[in-house]
Amino acid sequence: MTEYSDEEWGLLVGLPQAVATAASAAEPDGTRRTWAEGAAGQEVIAAGRESGNGLVERVAHELIARVGDPEDGIEPPVIAPRDPQAAVAEVLDRARAAAALLDRRADPGEAAAYKHWLVTIADGVVTAARSGGKFGVGGDVVSGPERQFRDELAAVLQS
Repeated sequence: MTEYSDEEWGLLVGLPQAVATAASAAEPDGTRRTWAEGAAGQEVIAAGRESGNGLVERVAHELIARVGDPEDGIEPPVIAPRDPQAAVAEVLDRARAAAALLDRRADPGEAAAYKHWLVTIADGVVTAARSGGKFGVGGDVVSGPERQFRDELAAVLQS
C-alpha cells in the first residue's frame, strides 16, 4: 500500500466530491435536479467503500466520514459554484494532477480503479436528472455540457 503525503492524500480524498460538484455544475439546473445529482454522487462515492480496491475503499471511507453517510439519511449539501466553467476547469486540472500522482506512485490496479471510480461518480451525477424540458417533462438524460465534462474527465485520467 502506497503512503502519500498530506497534500497528496488531500488531493485524492477531495477529488471525488469535486468531480460530483463539477459534473452537476456542467449544466445549470434547478434546485431539485441539482439535489438529485448531488445525492447520486454521494451514493456512488459511498459505494466505493465496498469496491474491493484498497485505495478506493480508503478514500471513500474517509470522504464519507467527512461529509456524512447517505445510508444514515445525511443529505448532501447543494453546492453551486459561482463560476461553473472555472469549477469544471479546476476539477479537470486536479484530476490531471491526481492521475500523474497515481501513475508515478500507485499500484497500477489501484490507480486504474480510482480513475474508473471518478468517471463512475461523474456518470452517476450526469444521469441522475434530466436537463432541459419543462416541468420535469422532456429534456435530455445527459446534456451536451454534462457529456463533455464526463468525456474530458475520462480523457484526462487516461492520458
